Amino acid sequence: MRDILAELERRRTAARLGGGQKRIDAQHAKGKLTARERIELLLDEDSFEEFDMFVTHRCTEFDMEQSRPYGDGVVTGWGTVNGRMIYVFSQDFTVFGGSLSETHALKIAKIMDMAVQNGAPVVGINDSGGARIQEGVASLAGYAEVFQRNIMASGVVPQISLIMGPCAGGAVYSPAMTDFIFMVRDSSYMFVTGPDVVKTVTNEVVTAEELGGAHTHTSKSSVADGAFEDDMEALMEVRRLIDFLPLSNREKPPQRPFFDDPARLEPSLDTLVPANPNQPYDMKELITKLADEGDFFEIQEAFARNIITGFIRLEGSTVAVVANQPMVLAGCLDIDSSRKAARFVRFCDAFEIPILTLVDVPGFLPGTGQEHGGVIKHGAKLLFAYGEATVPKVTVITRKAYGGAYDVMASKHLRGDVNYAWPTAEIAVMGAKGAVEILYRSELGDAEKIAARTRDYEDRFANPFVAAEKGFIDEVIMPQSTRRRVCRAFAALRGKKLSNPWKKHDNMPL
Repeated sequence: MRDILAELERRRTAARLGGGQKRIDAQHAKGKLTARERIELLLDEDSFEEFDMFVTHRCTEFDMEQSRPYGDGVVTGWGTVNGRMIYVFSQDFTVFGGSLSETHALKIAKIMDMAVQNGAPVVGINDSGGARIQEGVASLAGYAEVFQRNIMASGVVPQISLIMGPCAGGAVYSPAMTDFIFMVRDSSYMFVTGPDVVKTVTNEVVTAEELGGAHTHTSKSSVADGAFEDDMEALMEVRRLIDFLPLSNREKPPQRPFFDDPARLEPSLDTLVPANPNQPYDMKELITKLADEGDFFEIQEAFARNIITGFIRLEGSTVAVVANQPMVLAGCLDIDSSRKAARFVRFCDAFEIPILTLVDVPGFLPGTGQEHGGVIKHGAKLLFAYGEATVPKVTVITRKAYGGAYDVMASKHLRGDVNYAWPTAEIAVMGAKGAVEILYRSELGDAEKIAARTRDYEDRFANPFVAAEKGFIDEVIMPQSTRRRVCRAFAALRGKKLSNPWKKHDNMPL
């Protein structure tokens, strides 16, 4: 018996070493943690239960049978984050550069199947050179097996991808289908074709960082949702995000203890909106003042900054926030902000996370660039997402809500449950100046008359009361009482039941 136990320990020790101490040291020298160190940091202490530690590849081509390390380049299993179960896989760059083989893929597929069956999130830590060339089409088949699991798990359990090294070629499509992607600055990159191929085909000279680094994907392409300084920060922030999310679409978001009075008044909000309607203010100030303990987890902070998306808690319960940001492009909706918010709203609806919408939107961004880029279709994505969503929806209009953008931003007409406005709200087809120039075109030569017409239009329409008279606004509220009113609204909506007509699936304007 002792011999068998000694053999088990010997094999476990070999498996834990992955590609060997020399390669582990090389990983550390790049400022990167190993696959197992990453799992230890992500999960609660001593909670990791590993699967398939002794799996080896089956390839005999190119003398591959000479090297068959345990684990085959990926560590898989389950554990807990603050006591709540998640499944995890972590690619091991020290074993064949983390390349994906047939058995490597099967290990990942196994835990993804278990996650869907048992109702728990999947966190994938990607650090891989791509497909294992020695295995040829078997490796490509492995990727497709993982892709299919990503598709089947979508909307069933949250899927989070951490890019902590290279992720290239076909490997990028698995993270792309997950709900959130986070990268590490200066040590991770994603691209379909690398700099060498780009140079050969298009003669463009570009570095890996410029082509697919964290800055590129968080601020330009919107592929990634956030970037962090190092592995440690990335893993800690993912732990924080998991705390906001339900384990699956069969469960409600988690309840956390809170120490912030739901009826707290915030007098400073009464002066948040400037007297000058063209002067910007920071919408994030309102978000943090509404949230329990001012805690706000922002998603895609560096991309399409004219709209803000993220998670807060109200009375200990997760609430999603979508808010126009007057500090950027005056809060206009455009192609990028519509896509960003639409995907976020659809995620929240899939996982029964209530949505709070804070509105200050003067309209859609004009220009040939927007029209030629398809702003009509992209704007319709956000409209479709809000209209389709059946979760509790509470809307607060702080200032401008003009034209079609008023409709799009979770208006009463898109099944908004509770729609509030501040006294500073201006709900109209368009701004006073533009409206007057259309209505009184014949008087454009008379500056005094036009000024008087503009003042008259502002008095009549640049307020929330016309909409309130028609029942499109449920109540005009004092800004300082917004937290109390919003908390009470979501509390009243906890038992909401709403379903859409039966369909195989919709055909949203992608």
